[in-house]
Amino acid sequence: QVQLVESGGGLVQPGGSLRLSCVASGSIASINNMQWYRQAPGKQRELVATITSGGSTNYADSVKGRFTISNVKNMVYLEMNSLKPEDTALYYCHAVRLRVGYWGQGTQVTVSS
Repeated sequence: QVQLVESGGGLVQPGGSLRLSCVASGSIASINNMQWYRQAPGKQRELVATITSGGSTNYADSVKGRFTISNVKNMVYLEMNSLKPEDTALYYCHAVRLRVGYWGQGTQVTVSS
């Protein structure tokens, strides 16, 4: 089992920045990759960014150049810059270990003036 806990969400004005954190605990060995997803009200959950165990990263087109995913030990971060109102969503940390996916409880990001 892997437990994930996100933090760092909040209310920010358009153009602002936030840094989300996710701490993984439990059986964290053999985690293949970690990801950030988001889900806005009335919309499907979408993949935002991925970082593999080898350090490769991938981003949704909508956040390329603005968001950066990184990890240190059992932590994964999502640095979000130039935030837009359409980035408003509940952001989830997701880990894949031995083909099993694990989710955190989510952290709310609201971009509004």
